[in-house]
Amino acid sequence: MTTVSSLKVKLFADGADLATMCQMAAKPHIKGLTTNPTLMRVAGVEDYRTFSHAVLAEIKDKPISFEVFSDDFDEMAAQALEIASWGENVFVKIPVTNTRGESAAPLLSRLAEQKVRLNVTALMTLEQVREVTGALRPGVPSFVSVFAGRIADTGRDPVPLMAEAVSIVNNLPQSELIWASPRELLNVFQADEIGCHVITATSDILKKLDLVGKDLSEYSLDTVKMFYNDALAAGFSLKV
Repeated sequence: MTTVSSLKVKLFADGADLATMCQMAAKPHIKGLTTNPTLMRVAGVEDYRTFSHAVLAEIKDKPISFEVFSDDFDEMAAQALEIASWGENVFVKIPVTNTRGESAAPLLSRLAEQKVRLNVTALMTLEQVREVTGALRPGVPSFVSVFAGRIADTGRDPVPLMAEAVSIVNNLPQSELIWASPRELLNVFQADEIGCHVITATSDILKKLDLVGKDLSEYSLDTVKMFYNDALAAGFSLKV
């Protein structure tokens, strides 16, 4: 099987806990970081600007994506310009539509013309990939994030769609496709196999990289020992 060292897909860490983000950023194989308002809320972030500046004070040499949170396109634009001003390594996440399903393509075009580095997020169809790449500007670095994990949650195999998305995004210079919302470590190798540029995953998935290539008989024995030790620790007994 493919080894971690031979992976061509870039690994990004997804999260909103400052300490964990710094730990991940310190790892050579982690090439960038992403976050979003949902992760921030779960992590207990109360001040968006303060948290973001704290992250950027610690992580200066890898790309980091921060998301706008308005539902109005004009306000999204204002938020995007402020977020973009925070650092050279900042990418601004813009959702593919607002909550009314209205396309963000015109906003993407405006921001790309101003050379804002964008990460367009929450895509799930090839039509959206085509529309987004059509709105972005060649030569301005950008990411197109397709939520392959959520596609899989619907019972669909995301691999054929993601493979086609790679072909579409490859036509736009300096743009990269992100395999977003992975559900298991296997997705890293699937993304690599189809030539996807980036996969962003939470730390619980990335930590499983240590298991790659592990002997399965040994892993089986480890699992048996875990069940046995946990039963002992719980004090389980069927004695009468």
